[in-house]
Amino acid sequence: MVDGRRICVTGGAGFIGTHLVERLLPKNRVVVLDNFHRDALTAAGLSAHPGLEVVRGDVTDPKVVLDAVAGCDAVVHLASIAGVDTVLKNPVLTMQVSLFGTSNALEAARAAGTVRRFIDFSTSEVFGRYAYHVTEFDATTLGAVGEARWTYAVAKLATEHLALNYQKQYGLPTCSIRPFNIYGPRQVGEGAVHHFILRALKGEPLQIHRDGAQIRAWCYVDDIIDGILLALENENAVGNSFNIGNPRSTVTIYNLAREIIRLSSSSSRIEFIEWPHVDVEIRVPAIDKAKKLLGYEAKVDLEEGLLRTIHWYRRHLG
Repeated sequence: MVDGRRICVTGGAGFIGTHLVERLLPKNRVVVLDNFHRDALTAAGLSAHPGLEVVRGDVTDPKVVLDAVAGCDAVVHLASIAGVDTVLKNPVLTMQVSLFGTSNALEAARAAGTVRRFIDFSTSEVFGRYAYHVTEFDATTLGAVGEARWTYAVAKLATEHLALNYQKQYGLPTCSIRPFNIYGPRQVGEGAVHHFILRALKGEPLQIHRDGAQIRAWCYVDDIIDGILLALENENAVGNSFNIGNPRSTVTIYNLAREIIRLSSSSSRIEFIEWPHVDVEIRVPAIDKAKKLLGYEAKVDLEEGLLRTIHWYRRHLG
């Protein structure tokens, strides 16, 4: 149990960040650093919590990051450009936020002298287009230079190296987490589950790229938060990267759409649309390392997670 700590969460107003803040706040002081390009924090009713300090700013500003991290004993660095469509439109900014932002956060943590854990949030994109039951020891496979899709993965892989080298060279207790397809209530921005549920509840067509045969393992947001909390507390986390996901919840995009239509009792139909960009064909993690070193186990399977998410969206839309 993470208790009595002062924790800086960069990107804490985002989807995953807000759920983490919610779990931390009852027993910890939390500093959220975010530019509030997306704001799930206010919608969650957390922005006025007495244990929360909000710093409006950007991780690419070294002074802002330095001030936010000062006096903290842990940093969870979530801030980044999110979503494939956004990355494709802003590949330069995507790389700048990841590279400069992570460098600033690591330097601020080192300067603070109080940080007992630094968690760098990476991505499952580092495994490339074909990732079946991939482990942390498998080679990362990145796409062709100049293909905008891979700018996010390249930058995130670089931040993993940077974070783990801060541990080796400076003794800063760092680790990295690679999340696999997170979904759940309060999702903001992009994401297949988010879009499918919104459209299903409105009776609109669910749009699928190409034939929908792409395979994903979906992880409910509570399970990724469990992984983060374990990494904050467990000394085995230091110096390691971890896949965090739920390989049991593996399904094609087409069958995901069908399941959401069924569970929401929707009259929506499925539309297949062209997708001119490179795509990931399969992405399923092996989580043995996280299970062995952290005691991590995904608890929420796909149907239960989708029902919880649909219920939240139905109330929210209503």
